[in-house]
Amino acid sequence: MRSLLQILPRKVQRAIHEQYTHAKGCSYNRDGLITFHHSDFLSDPLFQEAYRLGKATRSWGSADIEWRVYVACWAARKGRALEGDFVECGVNKGGLSRAVMHYIDLRSLSERRFYLLDTFCGFPEEYVRLAAQSQLHSYRECYREVQETFREFANVRIIRGKVPETLPRVAAEKVCYLSLDMNCAEPEIAAAEFFWPRLVSGAVIVLDDYGYSDDYLRQKQAFDEFARKKAVQVLLLPTGQGLIFKP
Repeated sequence: MRSLLQILPRKVQRAIHEQYTHAKGCSYNRDGLITFHHSDFLSDPLFQEAYRLGKATRSWGSADIEWRVYVACWAARKGRALEGDFVECGVNKGGLSRAVMHYIDLRSLSERRFYLLDTFCGFPEEYVRLAAQSQLHSYRECYREVQETFREFANVRIIRGKVPETLPRVAAEKVCYLSLDMNCAEPEIAAAEFFWPRLVSGAVIVLDDYGYSDDYLRQKQAFDEFARKKAVQVLLLPTGQGLIFKP
């Protein structure tokens, strides 16, 4: 997860920040997103605690990405009202999924599973030249940390290894929520194709990197083609995320 603002030259970043941080009526100015509109979810105690738990995993460093996390929480809560299990491909230290699990009260959904797929040590060798180059050195071994973070969740399944090889280990026949954040088009498309028949009507795919520029462009192009073949559209968000709704 890379801030959109971080892509801009530092002088531009500072100018934007200084101009709007104290501007009257500005309700949000972080992670490349500035708005003067309502941001009332920020004061919601449920979301505040969910975000605190996610940030405590140190998944995002010093950055704050509340709006992106809220989008995922919203999509997962929508999935909670449907049938099926939850899946996240591209977990790293688990900050996003930890926030989501609290927000949807996963512990109360004892018959449903939340699958977490990742190498938990960065990019596989065959994806290094294909992945977003800005992210190549952002990851380190974190498998034991992730195990510790989710050890109290009886219905969480942590699957270590490369996508797409690990996809058949997801036993879910129905999926109500799918988060993709692998910073590389090939495994993300493989996961989207694998889970598409299992996604129930109304389920949301959250694409973390869809709207980013430069070395993330291959992911956007790949999902534009994926959406065209499936006769759906990707909803581009100002957070840089993209949403696909299963018909």
